[in-house]
Amino acid sequence: MAVINIQEKLNLFSDHWSPKKIGELNGQQILLAKIKGEFVFHKHDNEDELFMVMKGQLQIDLEGDTSVTINEGEFYVVPKGVLHKPIAKEEVHILLFEPLTTKHTGDVIADITVETYQTI
Repeated sequence: MAVINIQEKLNLFSDHWSPKKIGELNGQQILLAKIKGEFVFHKHDNEDELFMVMKGQLQIDLEGDTSVTINEGEFYVVPKGVLHKPIAKEEVHILLFEPLTTKHTGDVIADITVETYQTI
């Protein structure tokens, strides 16, 4: 494993809602993504999902009319089985840690679903 510069990796892509794998750790994948707009409501039955905001502000709507706001330098863990929908009013850069088995849109298949993450 080499030293990874997160900003250099972020500079390699511009597409939204398509996470890029930058490493693996103990059965977990380390992903970077740029997001803007609204994702789909979905859940992961067997995995928690960590969202760390590197740039911008992320809102995550949760089931039951609850939402959380995550600011730059903060992270939030969505517990397994909880319906959630990320929303980015402006472009947001996020770092995600999730098991290798985690599906992009969880239990939902949508136009934005990514089956295999590109490694950069």
